[in-house]
Amino acid sequence: MFSTSPVLARWALPYSPFEVTFGRMAIGAALVLMLARVMGVGVGLRFVELPRFALYGLTTAGHFLLYIWSLEFTTIAHSLAFVYTAPLFVTWFSGIFLGEHLPSRALLGIPVVLLGVVLLTGFEPRFDARMALGDLMALGSAACFGIYSVAGRRERARQSLLGYAGTVYLVAAIWLLPFAIVTSEGWQGVSPTIAVAVLGIFPLAIGHTLYNASLRRTHPTYVNLIATQEVTGGVILGAVLLGEWPAALEAVGAALLICGVALVLVLGERGRPAASP
Repeated sequence: MFSTSPVLARWALPYSPFEVTFGRMAIGAALVLMLARVMGVGVGLRFVELPRFALYGLTTAGHFLLYIWSLEFTTIAHSLAFVYTAPLFVTWFSGIFLGEHLPSRALLGIPVVLLGVVLLTGFEPRFDARMALGDLMALGSAACFGIYSVAGRRERARQSLLGYAGTVYLVAAIWLLPFAIVTSEGWQGVSPTIAVAVLGIFPLAIGHTLYNASLRRTHPTYVNLIATQEVTGGVILGAVLLGEWPAALEAVGAALLICGVALVLVLGERGRPAASP
């Protein structure tokens, strides 16, 4: 589900990134909250929870907005590769906020990540200031994704899955609404509008809700390792459907970056104490 998002974001042009992200979050929120209602799952926040969910929604909006916006400046391979440095942020934030620290040997994967970044940027013949801006946006999206993931894990004992996911998507849409209105140039046609709607259904309402469900049932190491395959699927779909074939060094750099992230997570997982039955 995640892998469909870069192609759909391209097809959603010429809507602005704010419009695309708002539409995506609003549609995803509506679907998940309707499902919660049909299943009889309680949805609602206490007053004391509002500031916390306002922050979650802002971070979620930042993740999706920066990712979609980055695709206007850089390639799908670059954007997805930098977004999937997110597991490093997840690991870092898990240690800070959840006390789930990694052993120092997990840092052996960092040089592999940096080598991947060097190949992606330093030896990319098309690399320029515009692409650098897109890459930085994708990196900012990764940081937001790290906070979003840790928040989802932290709330698993406090909120139902559908209530949590639907509420976070809704709050993110509220944050984005004023910017979507300001940047709107009106109706842009059937095809871009359908692309925005499909972004809300498949990668978000289904994909990200399943991702949040996984965080509640499986260690985030495994969840993030599987989620990195959005890079593989997204690059393949971009090549087949958009003709956006990655250059050889770009593909090698993206692969090394993801392998470095995987190495950090695997070495870190091996260093954790076994979970109690």
